[in-house]
Amino acid sequence: MSLESTSTPPGAPEADDYLERRALRRGSAGWVLLTGLGVAYVVSGDYSGWNFGLAEGGFGGLAIAMVLMGTMYACMVFALAELSSILPTAGGGYGFARRALGPWGGFLTGTAILIEYVLAPAAIVIFIGDYVESLGLFGLESGWPVYLVCFAIFLGIHLWGVGEALRFSFVVTGIAVVALIVFVLAALPDFSFGTLDDIPVDTSAAGSNSWLPFGLLGIWAAFPFGMWFFLGVEGVPLAAEETKEPARTLPKAIRWSMAILVVLAVVTFFAAAGARGSAAIQEAGNPLVEALQPDGEATTLSRIVNYAGLAGLVASFFSLIYAGSRQLFALSRAGYLPRFLSLTSRRKAPYLGLLVPGTIGFLLAAVSGDGARMLNIAVFGATISYALMSLSHIVLRRREPELNRPYRTPGGVLTSSVALVLACAALVATFLVDVTAAVIALVVYGVAIAYFGLYSRGHLVAKAPEEEFAALAAAEAELARD
Repeated sequence: MSLESTSTPPGAPEADDYLERRALRRGSAGWVLLTGLGVAYVVSGDYSGWNFGLAEGGFGGLAIAMVLMGTMYACMVFALAELSSILPTAGGGYGFARRALGPWGGFLTGTAILIEYVLAPAAIVIFIGDYVESLGLFGLESGWPVYLVCFAIFLGIHLWGVGEALRFSFVVTGIAVVALIVFVLAALPDFSFGTLDDIPVDTSAAGSNSWLPFGLLGIWAAFPFGMWFFLGVEGVPLAAEETKEPARTLPKAIRWSMAILVVLAVVTFFAAAGARGSAAIQEAGNPLVEALQPDGEATTLSRIVNYAGLAGLVASFFSLIYAGSRQLFALSRAGYLPRFLSLTSRRKAPYLGLLVPGTIGFLLAAVSGDGARMLNIAVFGATISYALMSLSHIVLRRREPELNRPYRTPGGVLTSSVALVLACAALVATFLVDVTAAVIALVVYGVAIAYFGLYSRGHLVAKAPEEEFAALAAAEAELARD
């Protein structure tokens, strides 16, 4: 019987000692905290960013893009719910792809997720700086001192411990969600269907009309912005090793997170566009506040929503740091990335997994200052991972139909196939929005692939959970053939 070659790290006399120095705090989160984590990943996208899709596709184009991307995420999270009940490890999507598609599939998926979770916080911290400046908080201006303070404070909370971090995230997310509800109720009295399609029509665009002012192609171009209502929710399984009863808890948290995000997306989108008009908010950095200020003058409600927008950004920034650290931790522990990155502290926090991507994120924000570009790079990485995770579900259903599945995806492979097709379409759409961002992401991806192909592929750690799952599966398959 031949198993795939893996190795125990040089200089580590016992595999148990190796894993003991890379252990997370188990049982720190229940389904409620994880549901809050899933919403926290995304909630900042309700406050800003999505409205730029109006400039790409108009109200109708963005509405269709939102429905299609919402369908993609819904199908994908149902598939992830099943996969997380099978493989409840900190690797999340990387672990699923490792089991289904082998080491290359695992690395390609994990790297794409890592690109998303390193770049997104860098983008969001710039938006936080803009909010701090616009609100006149402490007389601060957006710039590297604000970015440094944000990274320092929130990395410190994560280093303190996962339970404390998730509870902090839950509270801040709750504030942001309540403020979204307040916004919707405040905007409804001014709602008018007549203002939804007020963007001038480009008559040269194929299929253009008042609802699709930029034609049919505008729908496709709006895909990345439709994603902003849901981007990041797929990170819930990354908390698997720190979760109580993960096989039961993770699927429940994933489903509830998605349900809440769908409701928030629909009511926020319609309320903002209908209260002020699509044309007025299509280029606004703060569309919800803009929707509540028809005369351009701040009101009590607009100030409340403005401060809550800052809370939403903090919640997403904070939770995405968590997700990135756990993805890097899992890849490092299994040997795909340098193994020292997965060492944990006495409080069972992956301190280098937090500090290294945090430092990279801070430097990117401080040097570039281009949050939109970094967010587009993050979206590019996300769409690659979505396609590979959906494919992993299909492969495991076909190849291992008898595998114990505590939770089963409604619709089976048809559901994950829909997610796969839409993810591929969203990947292509990123080139329509920002070719430069897509090329930068490809270059980073290429460098990572070269590192894996030339070095780390031959230095994987056999005792890492994801590798053990794969080895057991290979052994069982070979015994079945014999």
